[in-house]
Amino acid sequence: MARYTGPVCRLCRREGGKLYLKGARCYTKKCAIERRPSPPGQHGVRRRKVSDYGVQLREKQKVRRVYNVLERQFHGYFEQAESRPGVTGENLLRLLETRLDNVVFRMGFATSRAQARQFVGHRHFSVNGRPTTIPSYQVRPGDRVEVREASRTNGPFKQARETLRGAQVPDWLTVDPDKLAGTVTGEPRRDQMPLELNEQLVVEYYSR
Repeated sequence: MARYTGPVCRLCRREGGKLYLKGARCYTKKCAIERRPSPPGQHGVRRRKVSDYGVQLREKQKVRRVYNVLERQFHGYFEQAESRPGVTGENLLRLLETRLDNVVFRMGFATSRAQARQFVGHRHFSVNGRPTTIPSYQVRPGDRVEVREASRTNGPFKQARETLRGAQVPDWLTVDPDKLAGTVTGEPRRDQMPLELNEQLVVEYYSR
């Protein structure tokens, strides 16, 4: 299963803002954007006007990196979104939000999507009672996602049980901290998805 294995702080610096790829570290002064906000590379900051194509490309890369998806798979999500009724950009974000690794992250069982992806791949989670190891698995309304009983005594999940008690989860999800389980109550609306992403620019990029 292909995935990006390089330094993720470099990605945040390239996009010029926090993508929250390293969990709690992103909220501290150790964050790369706080220490060195310039783009990566030895030539420093070059001031030049960015074309419309460049703006669209950067937004596409930003969305892709936020959800930890490689290019071919991301393009596949766009084609699915385009074939569905409704607004293509919103459909795209909805497909990304309902990936199992993102749902695990949104429920608060992991501190980052990368960690959630690892947890899913290591068989720590089940969907509707069945162990699921596919991070891209698409959850649907009514699906129950829970930490498998054999994994509940692991350190990260014992800690998650405590932090979940005061945590807020999106309205389209419900979480039971005591049982380390959650339910997908519906499909996310646009106002329940990240507002700092401009999905229309992604649509324009692929429509060129």
